Amino acid sequence: MSWTVGFDLDMTLIDSRPGVSKAIDQLGAEFGLALRGAEFADRLGPPLGMLLADAGAPRELIAPLVARYREIYPSIVPYIPAMPGADAALAAVRARGGRVLIVTGKHEPLARLHVAELDWQIDEVVGDLWSDGKAVALREHGADLFVGDHEGDMRGARAAEIYALGVTTGPCDAEELRAAGAGCVVRDLREFPDWLAAHGPR
Repeated sequence: MSWTVGFDLDMTLIDSRPGVSKAIDQLGAEFGLALRGAEFADRLGPPLGMLLADAGAPRELIAPLVARYREIYPSIVPYIPAMPGADAALAAVRARGGRVLIVTGKHEPLARLHVAELDWQIDEVVGDLWSDGKAVALREHGADLFVGDHEGDMRGARAAEIYALGVTTGPCDAEELRAAGAGCVVRDLREFPDWLAAHGPR
């Protein structure tokens, strides 16, 4: 019987902070807005439009800002590294006969650029989904487990009625992840292969 592990992307599989910070700083300069890339980088998880609104961007500019950000973004992809342990985590799923699914709030074409840049073998990539909305893709692709760094990831797994594993590499600490539904929390993906060996399918 096949089984599938879903992973979030930003701050779970990739450390997108440096690139996002650079892109937001450029965006703010082009539009004459006081957007601080470092602040966005510390709050990754929600969709960009939501983060822009929270940062005080004028409502009428949010759509143009998102469109321009997506134009800028491919240039920063080569500078965004995999998180420590990401390659080993993906390999651990493969070694046990599992499938790998990415479900992310990032715009799907941009998410696929990272997969190609890092030469990862991923069975499915689904983007543009956030929080409970991730449950749609998790159910559709038969995920048994979802790994993520944000409360929204835990809520998505819970909505899909599958196991949620939290990693504390993003903006949420272990307590916040557990409160949102994590069944277990690890410090980062370097702990994932051992966790999977102990708790994954036999």
